[in-house]
Amino acid sequence: MAGPRPPVLLPPPARPGEPWTADPYARALRTGRGPLYLRRLAPPALGAAELIPLDVERWCAGPDPADTGVLRRCAGPVLDVGCGPGRLVAALAADGVPALGVDVSPAAVARTRRHGGTALRRSVFDRLPREGRWGTVLLMDGNVGIGGDPAALFARLRDLVRPGGRLLAEAAADDVDERLTVRVEDARGRHGRPFPWARVGPTALLGAAETAGWIVTGRWTADGRPFAELHRPNREPALRHATCRHMDLPAAVCRDRTVG
Repeated sequence: MAGPRPPVLLPPPARPGEPWTADPYARALRTGRGPLYLRRLAPPALGAAELIPLDVERWCAGPDPADTGVLRRCAGPVLDVGCGPGRLVAALAADGVPALGVDVSPAAVARTRRHGGTALRRSVFDRLPREGRWGTVLLMDGNVGIGGDPAALFARLRDLVRPGGRLLAEAAADDVDERLTVRVEDARGRHGRPFPWARVGPTALLGAAETAGWIVTGRWTADGRPFAELHRPNREPALRHATCRHMDLPAAVCRDRTVG
């Protein structure tokens, strides 16, 4: 008689960021082309589209006029959260503005560096250089969905900028407020692992930001894309100086400047 079967070993649950490392997203960034989608897995769509298109071609191109309007509002040094292929980081660097992109995708970090930007493979929830001293944080291209909890994300970003620093955030075009489980999928059905995500329109974005202590100082729409400018209050205790020790970053990014 056959002995007992060995236990089936299931893969560990995906940590935040894992699905973007070796899936169709990475292939799309290497080619600069889609189509690419987020597929809704839960909750059920209930009339909403099951596939949410991702604008890979725009992300891999240079900054468009809507992006340029955001870049003009940046005060360095700038941290681009979920920088993707790095069009904004590279544009800031070309203008002499110290900027760093962070992204969990190796393909995104590699493409950013190839195009002249500085980037680290890291989650925004990991330890980052210059914590509490960034002049501007960028949250573009749907990245308000990172982690599936906008309130937690905005609280984390508030800790990254200096007092008086700003957050420039892009909302979904529709006035939605969804918490989802999704996966990245291409037109052939190839897909990555499930992960939590959020879709947040202008109203929900401003609500989550204000709950986390941000002050809303501006709103505008360009090319159908809604944006908000938020500031961290000035009246806060002095922050301890962070260090870029052990970080492979240029001096322009690491150099200590005034802390509010």
